[in-house]
Amino acid sequence: MSEIVQRSLMPVSAEELFSWHARAGAFERLLPPWEQVELRRAARSLTGGEQAEFVIPIGPFRRRWVAEHHALADGIGFRDHQVDGPFARWEHTHRMTPAENSHEASWLEDRIQYDVPLGAIGRFLLGRSIRKSLTRTFAYRHRVTAADLVAHHAARVLQGKTAMNILVTGSTGLVGSAVVSFLTTGGHRVVRLVRGAAAGSDEVEWNPQSGTIDSSKLEGLDAVVHLAGENIATGRWNDAKKSRIRDSRVNGTRVLSEALAKLTNKPRVLVGASAIGYYGERGESVMTEASPPGLSFLCNVCRDWEAATNPARDAGIRVVNLRIGVVLTPRGGALEKMLLPFKLCAGGVVGTGRQFWSWIALDDVIGAIHHAITHDELAGPVNAVSPEPSTNRDFTKTLGRVLGRPTIAPLPAFVVKLLMGEMGEELLLASTRVVPKRLQETGFQFRCPTLDGALRHLLGR
Repeated sequence: MSEIVQRSLMPVSAEELFSWHARAGAFERLLPPWEQVELRRAARSLTGGEQAEFVIPIGPFRRRWVAEHHALADGIGFRDHQVDGPFARWEHTHRMTPAENSHEASWLEDRIQYDVPLGAIGRFLLGRSIRKSLTRTFAYRHRVTAADLVAHHAARVLQGKTAMNILVTGSTGLVGSAVVSFLTTGGHRVVRLVRGAAAGSDEVEWNPQSGTIDSSKLEGLDAVVHLAGENIATGRWNDAKKSRIRDSRVNGTRVLSEALAKLTNKPRVLVGASAIGYYGERGESVMTEASPPGLSFLCNVCRDWEAATNPARDAGIRVVNLRIGVVLTPRGGALEKMLLPFKLCAGGVVGTGRQFWSWIALDDVIGAIHHAITHDELAGPVNAVSPEPSTNRDFTKTLGRVLGRPTIAPLPAFVVKLLMGEMGEELLLASTRVVPKRLQETGFQFRCPTLDGALRHLLGR
């Protein structure tokens, strides 16, 4: 039997560390972004024999995995063992131990004991790669756990409250689903704004097209995070697509803002998504929150999108317009689309390669949203980008180096325009060099400030 042990000091008590793991969203927070794992059924309890079911990729195939959870008999923590799955045997002990001479720190120990399938043949063929994969997975899990706990602890100290009621729109999207998991594991109650019939007290029905929303369920919220909007990076931008992009952002934001403005018990803050598309093509000029908007389609959409929050602002709600850059995660967006061609040695610079891409790792988007919620001095536009924007050429070289692949297959500008039209010009060829001035002024700490570090964290390299 093989064994792996990962042990790290965590900045909370053993009891709170256990609570973090037991809350909804913990599995999603701990899942490395490079692993394409699908959670089918979460365990309702970590201590009472409940089972979790998920599906994992094994080469080109998918394999069901069922794990059963039980409490530890000799301390704080839990144990899960494989009931059905890819290993010949799997037992994983999560132990939380109080740190010496501290009531506000504890040790997290993950001990994994396993046997690979196919006996000696399996150990010979798969043993080294499985051990390497598990080692990097649990290193990632401990990094995320510690960073999340630090963020939640700092927010509690700043605000003096342990839990908030937070409404989230776009909660099933790339950013929204990650925000929900972060907030729920932090002990907050998340209410989702959904289209169609609401199911239970944690969902609120709305229809942004018809302008309807169930305002009665919005009373008493502490904060609202508004992320809903049509995906801009799918399909060519014909007139119908551009209308959907604009209307889903502007009209939906106006409906929500007007509803919040009419409440008796209004939320303290509305964090509304915007984008660095606000600035448009600006060459090498550095854009801060004080820079004027550009003139392109996306510039106009972002300007009107932000203006649609004015009813909430006029009603005394603190409004933060988060201008989000290119979000990096292998689970979706630009990086996901780039990975396969780069792994096949078909990656290269786009256009001249001199255009700036202002990027941000997904965990830092989540952190920026949380920071905007908890820092009362933030209002108005806030750039959510890393402090080190990269040219496309530098981005290409860095991704190739992290993946260990050459980057010798350029994508000329005329091909981008031919294949993608206006969308390609604004998303791939425009140069927008943006810096996070307001985030840095208010003390935000980036988890992934450099491109090389961000890609290695996100890809497990």
